[in-house]
Amino acid sequence: MALWLAAWATLNLLTFALYARDKYAARTGQWRTPENTLHLLSLLGGWPAAWLAQRVLRHKTAKRSFQMVFWLSVVGNIALLGSYILWRNA
Repeated sequence: MALWLAAWATLNLLTFALYARDKYAARTGQWRTPENTLHLLSLLGGWPAAWLAQRVLRHKTAKRSFQMVFWLSVVGNIALLGSYILWRNA
């Protein structure tokens, strides 16, 4: 359990850092992090940090297509977690 929690925390720190780097790159005209990479991190469990980064950094909040995919990854994660909890307690 501790290893899983450490991996999840690391993934979320990485996710927030990549959002911050992408925001900086957007402002300075540098190479951007591909949206698919940001979505993959959210899908793998980094969605809490992605949501926080979007709010704190005001990044990727206005692009409707990005938000749609992001929220699908959140719903998918919550559904998967709920299924796991129900299966484990059955």
